[in-house]
Amino acid sequence: MEAERKSIRNLSVEEHEEIFANVAKVLEGTAREAFAGGDGRYAALSSNMAEAILVHADELARDQLDAAERVLEQAAAMISQFRAVNPYPMVSTAVH
Repeated sequence: MEAERKSIRNLSVEEHEEIFANVAKVLEGTAREAFAGGDGRYAALSSNMAEAILVHADELARDQLDAAERVLEQAAAMISQFRAVNPYPMVSTAVH
């Protein structure tokens, strides 16, 4: 985990913002999967975390690298816990 922290600190502000956007996108996706699977608690937590990351991405990317690392660690932990419980993503067969 130390190597990941060092690499995050060595990235540019734009790369930090891109990472936050991607993490938020994954959190929103897992929130949708959780909601469809009946796990409303995780869906709410994941959705709220994604929104908080998007709202504060600029501050985290520029000024608060320690907080940014903690946020990314927490988001990664939430995503990996969800994937451990739900290893097979839901596939929609609906035709629109």
